[in-house]
Amino acid sequence: MRTLFVTEFISLDGVVEAPGGEEGYRHSGWTFDIEEDPARYEFKVEETFGTQTLLLGRTTYEGFAAAWPERDGDFADKFNTMEKVVVSTTLNHPTWHNTTVVRDLAAVRDLKEGDGGPIAVHGSATLARALHGAGLVDQWNLMVFPVILGSGKRLFPTDAEDKQKLTLRETRTYTNGIQLGIYETH
Repeated sequence: MRTLFVTEFISLDGVVEAPGGEEGYRHSGWTFDIEEDPARYEFKVEETFGTQTLLLGRTTYEGFAAAWPERDGDFADKFNTMEKVVVSTTLNHPTWHNTTVVRDLAAVRDLKEGDGGPIAVHGSATLARALHGAGLVDQWNLMVFPVILGSGKRLFPTDAEDKQKLTLRETRTYTNGIQLGIYETH
């Protein structure tokens, strides 16, 4: 069985909406307000190069597909050549190299139960919530930014009926106040 992990940029109050500047949110690009710490990117490199498959929701896929094919370097080469799977009921003709579309979480479960290396979900908050609800997430990689946004799409539902205990596997604190927490599910 393959490991599926979700990685998110998240505010102290749990907001994951538009961290990279996506339109339509009043605090769009909120991660850029935090001073850079190059050490933070070491984790993203480790994470990306340790991933075999990128699993995305349609909206995040469209943003990534518009940005990554035009970029150069080892990181971009990895993103552009790795297997990508998009969970969508509306996307029919993906244009980004090595992309397939699946229609539901049953297909994700089949992917996870198959052979291969780790599966990463970047962003894709709606998909991440659905994966969480279906018990398909093995690990959460949360980069907590020292900011309170007050509004916006949150990662975890506020009306969840069941709690889930996690095990903290690793933490890293960066000089700019960002904290990475890697949590395993049970």
